Amino acid sequence: MPTPLPTGPLVTRGSLAADLRALGVEPGEILLVHTSLSRLGWVNGGAVTVVRALLDALGPAGTLAVPTQSGDLTDPSIWSNPAVPANWWPTIRATMPAYDPLTTPTLGVGVVPETVRTWPGALRSAHPQTSFAALGARAAEIVEGHAPDCRLGDRSPLARLEERGARVLLLGAGYDACTSFHLAEYRLPSPATEDAGRPGPAGWEHVTEVTISSERFDELGAAFEQDSPLVTRGRVGAADARLFPVDDAVAYATKWLAQNRPATP
Repeated sequence: MPTPLPTGPLVTRGSLAADLRALGVEPGEILLVHTSLSRLGWVNGGAVTVVRALLDALGPAGTLAVPTQSGDLTDPSIWSNPAVPANWWPTIRATMPAYDPLTTPTLGVGVVPETVRTWPGALRSAHPQTSFAALGARAAEIVEGHAPDCRLGDRSPLARLEERGARVLLLGAGYDACTSFHLAEYRLPSPATEDAGRPGPAGWEHVTEVTISSERFDELGAAFEQDSPLVTRGRVGAADARLFPVDDAVAYATKWLAQNRPATP
């Protein structure tokens, strides 16, 4: 039986760029983008086309930022998808390659961030598990100074994006992927912390990190969208898209999380 033809829509670099402009993406702005390539339709050229369209919409003075997380650089004792035998843990810890911003691949954030990470001229921040990559005029400002013990807090690119008036673009992605909400977790009174094991340049290391979780981010996003006049909704290709300021999202999330997801005693 022949393979069914794709149902489309057929999406091109030009049509994506036009949709992004119609949504409200402005030349020269800083954009933190979370994507689901599969929801855009049949994209001619795949992730490369999506990146080119984003850069077209932003123009030469704009800056594109994406999360380039590498969550596999963690302690094997907490792995569950899949888990590994306990008698492997010491060897894994002793031999796991340390983070290298040039060569460590992304994990779990999709093909578009991986494409940005490897794009000519891309810069990447220093945190070994929750890095960001950026392209464009202000890329260095965004990624520099990412503290090794601050995954997504005030010493991470999220705070640099907030300070510089960046906006978030959810491109087929839901609010559960919105990293800006994690910055709000650091702003809560006495946030919980945890020990984070990972490979380092001198061997296995342990750091204390604020505990982060996307639990109830879908509810938080729905409430934010209902209450904030600054959330723009539209379609890009076949995907639902949302555009909103980082600072507005963080301020709203800080209040909402304190009221609706209080810290566990």
